[in-house]
Amino acid sequence: MPHSFGYRARTRHMFKRGFKEHGPVKLSTFLINYHVGDIVDIKANAAQQKGMPHKYYHGRTGIVYNVTPSAVGVIVYKVVGNRYIEKRVNLRVEHVRHSKCRQEFLDRVKRNHEAHVAAKEKGERVNLKRIPVQPREARTVASATGDNIPQTMVPVPYETTI
Repeated sequence: MPHSFGYRARTRHMFKRGFKEHGPVKLSTFLINYHVGDIVDIKANAAQQKGMPHKYYHGRTGIVYNVTPSAVGVIVYKVVGNRYIEKRVNLRVEHVRHSKCRQEFLDRVKRNHEAHVAAKEKGERVNLKRIPVQPREARTVASATGDNIPQTMVPVPYETTI
């Protein structure tokens, strides 16, 4: 059977509302402030068809470049061939949410600043760099003469009781 090539073709599960998330859009969605330069995640909300992104942009992250009363303009980079193209999409606020991709970085900056201030008061230097996971420390296995006697393991023979 031939399939369609419509604007929302093959989005049956992509645009589906989550479990116990059906119904109208919550009013708190409209009270979130967006500013130029904010990093946002694009997630289409099927309850509002106006201002909905194309299926390609669902799940992408972009930067806000324009804010209007009911919508935001987002810059998303799209791979076309061997290059990135800057795409500007205008979406209603129901289809966008603030991204948490920078939260870990911002927390680390705050933690490093507090550690730096505390170290400066004491007059010492502190290393604020991230250190990769180091190899585990060496261990010594107890000798065979003590409590750790070697054991020989053999498989249990198969027996039938017929």
